[in-house]
Amino acid sequence: MARIGLLGGTFDPVHFGHLILAETARDTLRLDKVYFVPAADPPHKMGNVIARAENRLTMLRRAIADNDAFEISLIDVDREGPDYTADMLEIARKKLLQPGDELWFLMGLDSMIDFPNWHQPERIRQLARLAAATRPGFDIDWTPLEKALPGISHEVTLLPMPGVDISSNNSRRRIRHGSSIRYLAPECVRQYIIKQELYRYVR
Repeated sequence: MARIGLLGGTFDPVHFGHLILAETARDTLRLDKVYFVPAADPPHKMGNVIARAENRLTMLRRAIADNDAFEISLIDVDREGPDYTADMLEIARKKLLQPGDELWFLMGLDSMIDFPNWHQPERIRQLARLAAATRPGFDIDWTPLEKALPGISHEVTLLPMPGVDISSNNSRRRIRHGSSIRYLAPECVRQYIIKQELYRYVR
């Protein structure tokens, strides 16, 4: 039986926060494989400017190239949106897992807070075990979550992460303003962004 983790997102661009979360989950949950699942048409970002899927995939491939436990799955990119997590997990169970494998869905604690507002959260709970990465100074009030989804606080495994405050939004903002993202993302990703002139005109 394999233990498989899925980390979804736009990865726009991928940064060290994503990689640390995935590695923390792999180590803490003893995962055999972590799949990064880039979204092609994320419903919560409709109307926002994001880099093309091919650019985001290239950056992601370069960022994880040296970790044999990391892979990319195109199950969201290769299907028509909107890319709901519940649908993605259903497809992942059919395409990525073998009978008896254990599936974990990985997220940040900030995403966990909004979990009741996701599309079909009960279905997500049925399809995968949940793990949420914590960070220093960021806590969660389980009361509203329990009210919306009884028992959820006992189902989520918390992943203690180092205090790294990096986001794709901030990375894009820094690029737009001409600031450096060195040490916020892998150097191979930073060089690709420079070469392709990505995010320079993001509003």
